[in-house]
Amino acid sequence: MRTLQRGMTLVVASHNKGKVWEINQLIAPYGLNAASASPLGLAEPEETEPTFEGNAKLKAVAAADGSGLPALADDSGLEVACLGGAPGIFSARWAGPQKDFGLAMEKVAKEITARHGWSVPGPRANFVSVLCLAWPDGETATFEGKVFGRLVWPPRGGNGFGYDPMFVPDGHDVTFGEMEPAGKYAISHRTRAFDAFRKSALGDVSPEPVAPNADRDADGLRAAAANISTRDELKVFVKYLSADLERRGQPRVNLGTLMVALEDSVGERSDEPRWRTLAKALLAATQVKQP
Repeated sequence: MRTLQRGMTLVVASHNKGKVWEINQLIAPYGLNAASASPLGLAEPEETEPTFEGNAKLKAVAAADGSGLPALADDSGLEVACLGGAPGIFSARWAGPQKDFGLAMEKVAKEITARHGWSVPGPRANFVSVLCLAWPDGETATFEGKVFGRLVWPPRGGNGFGYDPMFVPDGHDVTFGEMEPAGKYAISHRTRAFDAFRKSALGDVSPEPVAPNADRDADGLRAAAANISTRDELKVFVKYLSADLERRGQPRVNLGTLMVALEDSVGERSDEPRWRTLAKALLAATQVKQP
């Protein structure tokens, strides 16, 4: 298949801020200009296919058709052996319309309990990611990555997102939620899928170091806030947000500014997890010039 070249624009066909940010981190060293589907006004197609590959292709083709640019889509999820592979392609739907993965993890735990699946050291599971690269003329290619491990309950750690706090990868004794991001990304399912994508679709393009951003990583902070479902995830977010304020020499948020931001955040979305609402309010408050 044809290959991408440095300087080309690649549409990341997702409206999930966490997923978009993670894919952006992977492609940035290769000099690709990433464009998210949401700012381009691209609709999010309904995922009607019965496989990860089918849904990834559906999303990538829709984004390529709508933008006239090459597009990269991901479909991923958690497969639990004793649940017959569930939640599988329905992993996001188990979190409900509010994307509350705290509730989704509880549902997984209850389903395992109902099937007497809490064996020692824990029920077997794996994450799977399928990337699809689509070109405007209809050419497509897919790339798969998996990571195997076991589940634990209750969830542990506040890093990552989704089902990360209940998944312990093989060869480790900590969950993805307890790992520092660099440790998780070194072995994650999405990284493994990207490695296959890189070898096929990037040809001779070599990675180059990405200069650190002297300003805050606004996209990363927004993505983190938008994917918070648990108290532990909020605690980690507050730590990173405090470090960001200190690094930029910005004063701590005063109560009045926080109250205004919290009121605005609650008004925007009242059905999302309360920890997420608070994280968004904290982030919004740091973006307001202090009196």
